[in-house]
Amino acid sequence: MPFVSVRITRDGVTREQKAQVIAEITETLQRVLGKPPELTHIVIEEVDKDNWGHAGLTVTEHLKSAD
Repeated sequence: MPFVSVRITRDGVTREQKAQVIAEITETLQRVLGKPPELTHIVIEEVDKDNWGHAGLTVTEHLKSAD
């Protein structure tokens, strides 16, 4: 039973986009690995930009410095 966890920053990803991600990951696992869709689980976790860090800064701080 495949279990895939996807973490993204919370920044306006729509319900439709998340549904497409789930569908396409499921299809890929079926096509490449032969995993049945009915046994495939996908979880999308949205993380606040203040709670995600990279290179010593939060994503919020990185975005501010990019402006």
